[in-house]
Amino acid sequence: MKSAVIVFPGSNCDRDVAIAIEAVTGTAPAMVWHGESELPAGTDLIALPGGFSYGDYLRCGAIAARSAVVKSVVAAAERGVPVIGICNGFQILTEIGLLPGALMRNKRLDFVCRDVDLTVESSQSIFTSGYDAGETIRVPVAHHDGNYFADDATLDRLEGEGRVAFRYAEDVNGSARGIAGLLNDRGNVLGMMPHPERRIEGAHGGTDGRRLFEGLVKAVA
Repeated sequence: MKSAVIVFPGSNCDRDVAIAIEAVTGTAPAMVWHGESELPAGTDLIALPGGFSYGDYLRCGAIAARSAVVKSVVAAAERGVPVIGICNGFQILTEIGLLPGALMRNKRLDFVCRDVDLTVESSQSIFTSGYDAGETIRVPVAHHDGNYFADDATLDRLEGEGRVAFRYAEDVNGSARGIAGLLNDRGNVLGMMPHPERRIEGAHGGTDGRRLFEGLVKAVA
């Protein structure tokens, strides 16, 4: 399996995601600098990591969305290649239009950094196939702009189409309808604010995040 992690100026979870992917696949992903115009040939999985791309200037993910590599990421997603965006990666996915809505400042205008409980809404996507629907998992969050927003019509559509992948078990940041993770209409793009790559080994405090990557690899294979 060939995977790629996109690295932006200000990314700080790129190594974490790369380690998680290598731990599950046995193969280190290609680390693709944002200025590259093409992805490695035959890329099977793309990850947009967390961090503070371009220092979050203008708006989280807004400048990263104009990076050279983004056209290749969008084209790959449109071909059906799985793309996962975590934290800042989720923000970038909304900025480039692969996911609807926007990530705003947390409701209490604070930086939230702690473990949270998530409810797995469905086990039918390639990203959630390693879980049971309705299961509660525990993973960390670390963000200041994780408050997911979309208008009511969009939210109703997302709910009706079963595109909410993960939901906060409690109010963490004010996200509309508790949305913590969201799929595109085709099901091959996932954006989520929590960090599954930080729950890969028992020494990290748990392995709930590992099953996301294990299920994804199995589904892609």
